[in-house]
Amino acid sequence: MSEPAGAATRRPDPALRARVARIFEGAPFVADIGLQLVDAGQGWCETALPLAARHLQHGGVAHAGVISTLADHTAGAAAQTLCAPGQTVVTAEFKLNLLRPGQGRLLCVAEVLKAGRNFHVVEAEVFGQRGSEQVRVAKFNGTMAIVAGDF
Repeated sequence: MSEPAGAATRRPDPALRARVARIFEGAPFVADIGLQLVDAGQGWCETALPLAARHLQHGGVAHAGVISTLADHTAGAAAQTLCAPGQTVVTAEFKLNLLRPGQGRLLCVAEVLKAGRNFHVVEAEVFGQRGSEQVRVAKFNGTMAIVAGDF
């Protein structure tokens, strides 16, 4: 499995993970689709989504909206780990390349590439299953705007 640059330096941080967990708990849509927080630390986040029938499009693979939600929310959570108290992030823009069909349990890994005063630039990769192998399903690049708020 390929991982974003800097993956070797990711260190779990229980305090940041708890902060990110509150973001997930405060997002009803994310809870409704079943997005699960796996882990988080400074500048990164990892999530998972076991695909069910409700996540699929007419061809029997993950709907692009499901994949984009997974990548966007995971990227936002990674950006949130670098915000000061009293700040939160909202998505300003993103580009998503859908590379192959999403099947099985989806895994998303997001990492902040550049943390700024007003914006954080984040990348994420979504992986799915093809037999016993994990394959890259999508590549996300986004900009998160820093706004007033707290989580």
